[in-house]
Amino acid sequence: MARVRTKDAAAFESLYDAYHRLVYGIAFRVVGDATAAEDVTQAVFLKIWTAPERFAEGNFGGWIARVARNQALDSIRRKSHAETELSDAMPDSDLLEERVFSEIDADNVRLALAQLPAEQREPIELGFFGGITHAEIARRSGIPLGTIKTRIRTGLGKLRSALEGTVTV
Repeated sequence: MARVRTKDAAAFESLYDAYHRLVYGIAFRVVGDATAAEDVTQAVFLKIWTAPERFAEGNFGGWIARVARNQALDSIRRKSHAETELSDAMPDSDLLEERVFSEIDADNVRLALAQLPAEQREPIELGFFGGITHAEIARRSGIPLGTIKTRIRTGLGKLRSALEGTVTV
């Protein structure tokens, strides 16, 4: 990434070769359409090329997976023209989530997730690792959307606390 920040095209090509399948796979899982997944993949790598400073440090694979997931969800939102159901009072958790998930080791995450109560762990796993929106989690579980969001937010706070000893946040 240091070389990409200096606009080194060869470094960017290497990065693309190493991660494009991961990005495409996540995008395809979320959007369910090959063309849309290709568009998401292109958008992710365009973001990296134009704003490489967004990746500060940490686990690049975890960070790019998170960026791919977010980009895919944004694609779905744009396509459906649906307004977000987030309360104006709710703090923007995307920055916290992106920072935490980009800097931590996957084994530590699995251990910390295992310590969460099922009511918090399950929606986090569905949302972050299954690529399912909060609204879809609520629909599938029959639990109100606000409750799902609260459980995810509370669980992420607990994850952050559990991982602070192993992460520089």
